[in-house]
Amino acid sequence: MSKKEDSEEQDSTSSESETTSESSSSEETTSSEESTTSTSSEETTSEEETSSSGPEEQEEEETETNETNETAIQIQYAFNGGKSLPWRVGKNKTFPVSGTEFTLDQRYQYIKKIGHGAYGIVISAKDHFEKESVAIKKIIGVFDRLTDAKRTLREIKLQKHFNHENILGLKDIMVPLVKEKFSSVYIVTELLATDLRQIINSEQELSEDHVRYFLYQILCALKYLHSGKVIHRDLKPGNILLKENCELKICDFGLARISDPEEENPLLTQYVATRWYRSPEIILSWGEYTSAVDVWSTGCIFAEILNRKPLFPGKDFMHQLKLITMVVGKPSKKEIKSLENEKARKFMSKLPNRKQFNFHKLFPSASEDAIDLLKRMLQFNPSKRITVEESLEHPFFNTIHDPESEPICHETFDFSFEKDKLTKNKLRKLIYTEILDFHKKKKQEYEENSKN
Repeated sequence: MSKKEDSEEQDSTSSESETTSESSSSEETTSSEESTTSTSSEETTSEEETSSSGPEEQEEEETETNETNETAIQIQYAFNGGKSLPWRVGKNKTFPVSGTEFTLDQRYQYIKKIGHGAYGIVISAKDHFEKESVAIKKIIGVFDRLTDAKRTLREIKLQKHFNHENILGLKDIMVPLVKEKFSSVYIVTELLATDLRQIINSEQELSEDHVRYFLYQILCALKYLHSGKVIHRDLKPGNILLKENCELKICDFGLARISDPEEENPLLTQYVATRWYRSPEIILSWGEYTSAVDVWSTGCIFAEILNRKPLFPGKDFMHQLKLITMVVGKPSKKEIKSLENEKARKFMSKLPNRKQFNFHKLFPSASEDAIDLLKRMLQFNPSKRITVEESLEHPFFNTIHDPESEPICHETFDFSFEKDKLTKNKLRKLIYTEILDFHKKKKQEYEENSKN
């Protein structure tokens, strides 16, 4: 993937928290990150693209569409002997949301809009089949740019592949009305109450037990992801969704990539992750980075929960590196020499010599175990950084660590499709195929459950 292409992909990134958490209303205070984020294409994973706008909308009138979902019927004949799928009515209803037309199966009843961003609009809805509320994201203009289409395909494939309690999974995907012409995709997921960013910015008290439980769940999700050879690459508080009981789920896998060190041409680029949570090796193009980038981001989130403010709120990449070295110290001459980028070597060499700042002063309310773990996560050199597995065994988690509750993914995710020359038509076929496959597996699950 070229730098230009991935820069475009970074520019189009929208925070998934707005898409699946119910509390993304206009009352939310604008994050300070919005005011300091650079407008360059390299740095534009801005929260302002994804914030909700305007007062909470009143429920808009639904109109039933007489048009039968022809593709749904095709699916029924393809793998269900012409019989109706129990979870799919087959007729649609159409209604407007902020000037955008939503067309959904009658199984879903619109409640309200909960967010919008560069990727589309998200609503909450009542699922009459499962008797629960869900989030439905309409991704608009999927094929306007190849990077957007690739991101949509990647996210659908990953959410289908992974099955973990701390990773947001798919509940449903609407089948397109016309196979050859569809330009939008509707994705249904669990509806969660809020996201970690909103909790951090709120006045709600957070004890160290809260912090421990949040961090433990993030690490459990990462252990599962990394065992499947996947790096998230865009971890931040806005991509961590929360239930009212403090259970959380990681979301937004549009920038995820392979983490297999044996892969000949790993699909990794430096234009990833919101700047404040970006690891030094990404900023400095320091070799082929690994799953350690997610550990760095987790450390940044850990620090932000403890102090209720971002640890490294850089205004640009140079300012970001200055802030990082002020806290974790300047890397050694040997480490600087190992940087492949000459400009990066010169820049780092000119920074003042600094040792690691006193973390007890930075985090006065944190325990010794919390500070020790944080120091290990925020190592400038990724080879010296603690791993996810080591983190879970750290004394900070002694009271909740349970290896039996920390599963791994036994099936490596296949990123081979990324290497193909993907045209708009090919991507449309691939996404359509993924949707069909989802419903085939859904049918199998339904039949198995019906027997029990």
